[in-house]
Amino acid sequence: MRSFSYSRPSALDEACQGAESVRFLAGGTNLIDLMKSDVERPAHVVDIKSLPMRDITDRPDGGLRLGALVTNADTAAHPLVTGRYPLLASAILAGASPQIRNMATNGGNLNQRTRCHYFYDPAMACNKRSPGTGCAARGGRNRIMAVLGTSDACIATFPSDMCIALAALNATVNLHGPQGERTVSVRDYHRLPGDTPWRDNVLQPGEIVTAIDLPLAPFGPHHTYLKIRDRQSFAFAIVSVAVGLQMEDGRIRRGSIALGGVGTKPWCVPEAEALLNGQPPSHSLFRDVAERLLHGAVADRDNAAKIRLAPRVIERALWQAAVGTPQSQTDKAIR
Repeated sequence: MRSFSYSRPSALDEACQGAESVRFLAGGTNLIDLMKSDVERPAHVVDIKSLPMRDITDRPDGGLRLGALVTNADTAAHPLVTGRYPLLASAILAGASPQIRNMATNGGNLNQRTRCHYFYDPAMACNKRSPGTGCAARGGRNRIMAVLGTSDACIATFPSDMCIALAALNATVNLHGPQGERTVSVRDYHRLPGDTPWRDNVLQPGEIVTAIDLPLAPFGPHHTYLKIRDRQSFAFAIVSVAVGLQMEDGRIRRGSIALGGVGTKPWCVPEAEALLNGQPPSHSLFRDVAERLLHGAVADRDNAAKIRLAPRVIERALWQAAVGTPQSQTDKAIR
């Protein structure tokens, strides 16, 4: 780990310094690992753990506000989350390990970087880590890499479970920076790699995530977070699906879907979601939705299995949500 300066501000405006070389430290579950691996080399680290962003509160519109510094574990266990947003609680519990969830924060989860092994190895070419050096994952050992949203410059997979549920819930991210406050839809927060894969999200220098807002979620029991992975715990998704369905008289009034494990960002396709509106659940409908969600998927050597597996996971998740039997994160059997 390289030397760096350190500060621990007590006020939000004091923390927002606006320098490219500054990194914000919250739970540290991702940043510290990257610094130890010599992937992140900040000149200055701003410890934001003292800032007042540790609450989960009701919103006037009936939604919920999640403070950026609330831990993943506390979020998943909070009665307002388990009662109103069980989809989010389930996705959080599907991620990482209890020890990491006890430290990781909501804002940190939102901003975590890819777990691509080429990104983590400074000896390998990686445009996301070192712009212009190339992408060693292309043609390499890339079974875990993305098949949607990729570019010639990067095929790294987006790693978060929590963010997939936030995308399905149409959450909003609250930001504070040198230019003031703004809000961004979580579906627009993360960037496709394109020609600038080192830019993971829309954060500007000095901006901090202060909270995440959840709108009303009228799904009741008709939701699920289904995650397929190599082992049952502490593993990233090969394919994951977050689904929420608003059911009425046996028909799907409205549906919301987000995919994880297959894209360079949480993957949502509004046209695919629109196919569900007003329709009764059926195998043919869910096949059509899966096909539309995966339109444009491109394999690279080892990851073609994701394209074959994903439609089955999407269809299974849609059925779980339709019949109101969400996937359990303790009993891993897929019903």
